[in-house]
Amino acid sequence: MRLTSAAGVATFAAALLLYPLFQGGAWFWTSLGAVLAVMAAGLLSSRLSLPAWAAPPVALVATWIYLTVVFAAGKAWVLVIPTKASVMELGRLLGVGWTDIQRFAAPVPQTDGITLLTAAGVALIAIAVDLLAARLRKAALAGLPLLALATVPATILPDPISWPAFILAALGFVSLLIADGRERVGHWGKAVLVRRTRAATSQPASRNGADTSGLRLSGKRIGFAAIALAVGVPALLPAMEPVSFFTFGVGGTGLGKGNSISIPNPVAFLKGQLDLPERRVVLTYTNNDDKPRYLRIYALDTFDGQQFGMTDPTGLAQNTTDNGPLPAPPGLGPQPKIGNVVTKIQISDEIRKLQFLPLPYPPREVQADGDWRADVDTLMVFSTRDEAAGLDYQVATSEPLPTPELLESLGGTRPTTDPRYLKLPDNLPPEIGKLASDLTADAKTDYDAAVKLQQFFTKDGGFTYNLRTQGQSNSALRDFLLRDRVGYCEQFAASMAVLARLVGIPSRVAIGYTGGTKVGDRWQVGTNDSHSWPELYFEGVGWLPFEPTPAGSLGQGSARVPEYTQPRPRSAGEAATPTPGATSSSADEPVAPQTRRNPRELDREGVVATGGLPPDDSMPLIAKIGIGAGALLLLLLIPAGLRVLTRNRRVRNLGWKVSAPADELTSAMVSDASRRHPSVAPSVAAAWAELDDVLYDYGMARQTSETPRALARRLAQQYEFDAESAAAVAAIASAVERVLFARDPGEIGPMRKDLRKVRQALAATVSRGRRVRAVLLPPSTLRRLRAVGERLLDGFDLLENIRLRRTAAQKGS
Repeated sequence: MRLTSAAGVATFAAALLLYPLFQGGAWFWTSLGAVLAVMAAGLLSSRLSLPAWAAPPVALVATWIYLTVVFAAGKAWVLVIPTKASVMELGRLLGVGWTDIQRFAAPVPQTDGITLLTAAGVALIAIAVDLLAARLRKAALAGLPLLALATVPATILPDPISWPAFILAALGFVSLLIADGRERVGHWGKAVLVRRTRAATSQPASRNGADTSGLRLSGKRIGFAAIALAVGVPALLPAMEPVSFFTFGVGGTGLGKGNSISIPNPVAFLKGQLDLPERRVVLTYTNNDDKPRYLRIYALDTFDGQQFGMTDPTGLAQNTTDNGPLPAPPGLGPQPKIGNVVTKIQISDEIRKLQFLPLPYPPREVQADGDWRADVDTLMVFSTRDEAAGLDYQVATSEPLPTPELLESLGGTRPTTDPRYLKLPDNLPPEIGKLASDLTADAKTDYDAAVKLQQFFTKDGGFTYNLRTQGQSNSALRDFLLRDRVGYCEQFAASMAVLARLVGIPSRVAIGYTGGTKVGDRWQVGTNDSHSWPELYFEGVGWLPFEPTPAGSLGQGSARVPEYTQPRPRSAGEAATPTPGATSSSADEPVAPQTRRNPRELDREGVVATGGLPPDDSMPLIAKIGIGAGALLLLLLIPAGLRVLTRNRRVRNLGWKVSAPADELTSAMVSDASRRHPSVAPSVAAAWAELDDVLYDYGMARQTSETPRALARRLAQQYEFDAESAAAVAAIASAVERVLFARDPGEIGPMRKDLRKVRQALAATVSRGRRVRAVLLPPSTLRRLRAVGERLLDGFDLLENIRLRRTAAQKGS
């Protein structure tokens, strides 16, 4: 029964790690009830002595009844007994819950479907833990299902697991291991539980059983020490990111890739924004041509058959935004005309955990406070330490203005971009490849093929925009393209990117915002403007956005189809019209290729508003290591500091009272002699306690049976004290005996000089290493710290003793 209860406690303690995933507390109480139902079923199985294989079915039935009562009582018989209608209701809620967790980003809202799914999952973990720990007696293996609970928030959330929640989960698992150990020891006889006092530990073991306190003490020490190290060590060490050999952290200037950043799931970010119940303003912006622009945050470049993902961006110190122009856009040649635009963006203060800047593409130069860096391959601008919330920044873009004729003329140029932009999984359904071939059979160039693919989604394919759909997978992708043809922007963008790769066009998926709506003199972008679109690569122009998502009232309201994807006759003198992703300034007219300067050579003063940016405040790795080493040194010096404080309290003043007696003699001196001789006892007790600590620090601890006079005589003879040192230790011993045993101790002079003389004499008899250890890691202080830990562990034993005494009393009654 103890193991069943410990398994339930461990499961619920681990389930506390899930709290950042949810809004509200419904999941907490419902999951607690599910764990209690599993515990009740386990206790019943133990009471009936059922075989190990029968316990899980009993727990499943108990969980089924519990979930029926909570979520489908109205359709159950007498509110408890499951019926066909209640089973159908639970199945419906499970389906709704699964759909909801696909739609919402963490923290998810408090819905019946999500709560049911969570409680059922926690119950299954509880059943697995009970089976392994209480039935199969494999308590250590029970940590695997508990670990599954920890991996859920660890893989979904960008932030690390909260250390208080981790401590509770770890304590739950340690308590399960301790309960299992007690059960095993109990099979060998009656366990004698004693408190670890000096009197108890000095007594022999009881005849009725073995004293297992030492075993329990070791186990608890190991468990608590492991938890303390797991929480404390990462907090003390400097924050270091994986870097290449010749690159030194965020501030490095080496030859490597630079430091990398862990990012949230961009697709989950998009879903969470689109599914918010009400529109919230994300950012506002103005630009010098007053035209809307797509603002890209993420560029997803890998496709695993399930969905598009993002390679972690890297940035060197020379690519920080305050070091001048960003790297040149990949693939941009001299052919297209360029429009130079300056955009000023203000992020809302309500945005949280966003470490990528929404930017029009391609950014040429960015002015932003903080350590922001550009990824060379994608020109995403990110930070490893700053967030975008409340940030005002300015971005200058040099946007290519291609015409259909120019893109047609590039048809014979093979792309030189990274092969990962063409990579597809081997298990992609062949029907999708055939669809791509059929749609582009008449295309003469890559541009022509790209336009046909876009028109398939926006005009010819009969697609419908709807947020209530599932994400990408092989089967979902096939159903979306060939059967259902209902989805939202992420599916349209991913599907077009896959089809483009199938016909040899490098592609990736961008996630960010559309241009928003005009409010007053600013463009306003809300959560409903969150969007995903494909970017296709054309050698000589670079990456260009396409728009397969239906726009207008039947789709993404602020989506715009780029004008270069709509071939039309142009007069000889007609200039290309800018697109939402690449528009020219009315003040900065398109520049002819032969007169255009390299974007990286443009002057800051001519494009971006003047005003210096703060210098690079990146902290070098050597400084981080120094801070970490300093913190570790301060931690190691805590015992030395405590020893100095204790010695100063005792020696510098003669009126101290001993707060932590070193042994029974000092304790008796304070309790008894202070009552009889209140004027002199505290000072003598302080001197004796200090002498006792000095002896312990130097490895000369006093024997328990030694009187003060015998100790003084032994020290003077054994270590060959000189006359002054022998007289000093004899004076201290005499004062102690007079305070302890004399009716009138008489006058006791100052002992500060005597104590100093004895300490110097003792120090001269030991090695230098022993003296250094006595200063830096004094054993007397470590003894007191260890005693504090043992007292804490004694509290657990006291609780165990109380429980066992009650059990015995109940049996006797």
